[in-house]
Amino acid sequence: MNAENLIALLVAAPLLGAAVLLCGGRRLDRVGHWLGTLFAAASFVIGVVLFLDMLGKSAEDRSLHQYLFSWIPVEGFQADVAFQLDQLSMTFVLLITGVGTLIHIYSIGYMEHDERRRRFFGYLNLFLAAMLILVIADNYLLLYVGWEGVGLASYLLIGFWQHKPSAATAAKKAFLVNRVGDMGLSIAIMLMFTTFGTFAFGPVLEATGDTSEGKLTAIGLMLLLAACGKSAQVPLQSWLGDAMEGPTPVSALIHAATMVTAGVYLIVRSGAIFNAAPDAQLVVVVVGAVTLIFGAIVGCAKDDIKKALAGSTMSQIGYMILAAGLGPIGYVFAIMHLVTHGFFKAGLFLGAGSVMHGMNDEVDMRRFGGLRKYMPVTFVTFGLGYLAIIGFPGLSGFFSKDKIIEAAFAKGGTEGWILGAVTLLGAAITAFYMTRVMLLTFFGEKRWQPDAEGHEPHPHESPKSMTIPMIVLAFGSVFAGGFFSIGDRFLHWLEPVTGHSHGDSPVSATTVTAATMVVLVIGVGIAWAMYGRKPVPAVAPRGSLLTRAARRDLLQDDFNHVVLVRGGEHLTRSLVYVDHTLVDGVVNGTAASMGGLSGRLRKLQNGYARSYAVSMFGGTAVLIAATLLMRAV
Repeated sequence: MNAENLIALLVAAPLLGAAVLLCGGRRLDRVGHWLGTLFAAASFVIGVVLFLDMLGKSAEDRSLHQYLFSWIPVEGFQADVAFQLDQLSMTFVLLITGVGTLIHIYSIGYMEHDERRRRFFGYLNLFLAAMLILVIADNYLLLYVGWEGVGLASYLLIGFWQHKPSAATAAKKAFLVNRVGDMGLSIAIMLMFTTFGTFAFGPVLEATGDTSEGKLTAIGLMLLLAACGKSAQVPLQSWLGDAMEGPTPVSALIHAATMVTAGVYLIVRSGAIFNAAPDAQLVVVVVGAVTLIFGAIVGCAKDDIKKALAGSTMSQIGYMILAAGLGPIGYVFAIMHLVTHGFFKAGLFLGAGSVMHGMNDEVDMRRFGGLRKYMPVTFVTFGLGYLAIIGFPGLSGFFSKDKIIEAAFAKGGTEGWILGAVTLLGAAITAFYMTRVMLLTFFGEKRWQPDAEGHEPHPHESPKSMTIPMIVLAFGSVFAGGFFSIGDRFLHWLEPVTGHSHGDSPVSATTVTAATMVVLVIGVGIAWAMYGRKPVPAVAPRGSLLTRAARRDLLQDDFNHVVLVRGGEHLTRSLVYVDHTLVDGVVNGTAASMGGLSGRLRKLQNGYARSYAVSMFGGTAVLIAATLLMRAV
């Protein structure tokens, strides 16, 4: 069998798993979790086979294509279901299926006592299938199918515990905010068709050189709007923190390794469009830079361990979006950080779930403390993820995030200095808030208290089905970045698809590394002074105005409520007023006028023959007089 014929099986395996688990009924309750994990693992194995086949070819011949059928065969409008597998999509395939399989294994233990576990695994399989369609589609219209499938699956998974009002509300919020971004993608696709006459990646991206910059800017901005929705970037970031109401494996899969990175994939895949539209590219950089700092500040103030990690995810995706906005200077490093982030952030989320598992689902870090003694495996794996994300020398984040900082400086000019400073500031804040998470959770004296029902937590290590995936991800957190950097291995792997430019950096790589180490030490030191040397109060102090704002997600929901909700209410009232006074006024006024006129005319119909005779006589006289007058003239 040719390798091309295996591509569709990547999607078929988890899609079949979703169908079996969601339609098979309760008879599969006992084995549903194993079937879901098996289908996910099968997709990963197929991905590895395709990857090994790809490695055996030259860089120019590594792109594989599989045509399945014509989806919409209409004259002047051709849409196919076809898949494309190149170095970029293969990177995502291995990440999605590999990390996805580990999270399936972790979920076996985490969801052990949930009576709807079979359905949960069915939703996980559905999510994997949709995400794979998104990254291996060979055209934007089919990508949109995967894009919407991912949105549906995330809605189902975030709101999986729908008996909790907070979870149901969070799912609706994520769904609605993402619909705003999805409008951007749909408009971009329409613009592509009217401009290029096709949706396929190849023809669209090859024709950018012959297209006006204005059209490309419009398409690029709409693609960015879509990316902001899926990747929780400003101004569509408000849903991510609330989405932590879903089960922790969902946070690890969707909000760390896969769905939130879809926006980065979309921008990098559409690189030719952004390269030819510098204004749109600049907006991408600005969005990434703002979100990078925004998410980091939010992460500093959260006491909920998962929401602190959600703020961190927002910030780290901001790094990736910023790098993608740098064009060929940063495309490779955006994807490299995406992959390493998939390892250490998924590991951090699974570690948070392990802590919750041992602490009766407590999420307030102020009620943790000293857990390293009770949960040694969780402590070590979470700690390695922590060191990776803050950029500790030799671990994955050190290699990938430092490359983005170098690329920011390589932008050159004043813009390069500003972006470099922003990325260094983000590194300092990252070191602070992640050290805070480590200190509050695993160090100091124990601070846990009985829950509302009087049950005191008895922290203990999680079962092997949960710790083994955490260990595997910890290995990725430690070694992936270094492995990718040896001989610029990852750069050479992606360069045939994304291209690469070294830019013109005013500072050397050594200077950048030294600067990142300085800000890292500063961030860790401040966190240690605030949380390592002092007792941790059970209730967070009031704090500064910025701290209070950060606890409320920098007032993003307040802003949305005032500008969008209240604004929408005022707009609706205005439209209702216009409808009642103007539209209904004209309609009702016309009706009243006709009614009045008809009432007056009706009086002429009195039923008396003499009145009708006089009217006829009068009319005849008028006609005769008019005729004589016309003849005289």
